[in-house]
Amino acid sequence: MMTSKQILLINDMAGYGKVATAAMLPILSYMGLPVYNLPTALVSNTLDYGKFNILDTTDYITGVFPVWKELGFNFDAIATGFIVSERQARIVADYCLEQAKTGTVIFVDPIMGDEGKLYNGVTPDSIRSMREMLSVAHLTYPNYTEACYLTDTPYRPEGVDAHEARQLVDALRQIGPRSVLITSMMVDGQHCVMGYNHFTDSYFCLEYNEIPVHFPGTGDIFSAVLIGHLLKDELLVDSTRKAMDAVARLIELNKDNVDKNRGIPLENFLEEI
Repeated sequence: MMTSKQILLINDMAGYGKVATAAMLPILSYMGLPVYNLPTALVSNTLDYGKFNILDTTDYITGVFPVWKELGFNFDAIATGFIVSERQARIVADYCLEQAKTGTVIFVDPIMGDEGKLYNGVTPDSIRSMREMLSVAHLTYPNYTEACYLTDTPYRPEGVDAHEARQLVDALRQIGPRSVLITSMMVDGQHCVMGYNHFTDSYFCLEYNEIPVHFPGTGDIFSAVLIGHLLKDELLVDSTRKAMDAVARLIELNKDNVDKNRGIPLENFLEEI
């Protein structure tokens, strides 16, 4: 009998590079959680290389859910990431809503962009899709760029003050998620993760020192470590700090890697999680 909480990852799968499902699965497995996956897309390689091929798996997904329902498969948690289209978002959101009614916790990472711009291949339709996903989330954790796109808020590279940060969190909450984190935020001149915990009706801001190195997949690492601790019934603020610290350690240990576009080779550093 499985005693650990079971989690389903609904995210893309990259053939070359440690991002999305390829990054989250080994981390959550290492943390002792039974992990299952449903790819939203098959991606040839990380988008950072500039050229890539994507296969939309929406038709496959529509055939999976009826089979799982017939077989009685259920999950303690579902974590969603990259969503290909509005059609796929509706299908996945409906499934998440159905599962949430049975007690499943829904985590939504609205993967769309960073540093003030959308990722390659992400369109305005993607923004509408992610708003639909947020509407069924117990916890969502966009970065500052994604939070701005989701709420139609102007992106400010110089950052915001504490009052404006709370306003952005509240704007996200109005879309539907119960608890919210905004990562990669500059608040009052300090890098931080801004959060709201609906269980305690409280806000928090966790500061960090930025390491000036870019790796794709660090958001997925943050997501996996965060979820792993939350599913062990740890507090949101404590789980967030542990996820932040894990990402910082992994970046520091890999900052001299020659090809950063393929992400961090996680299997060599799982003990750092």
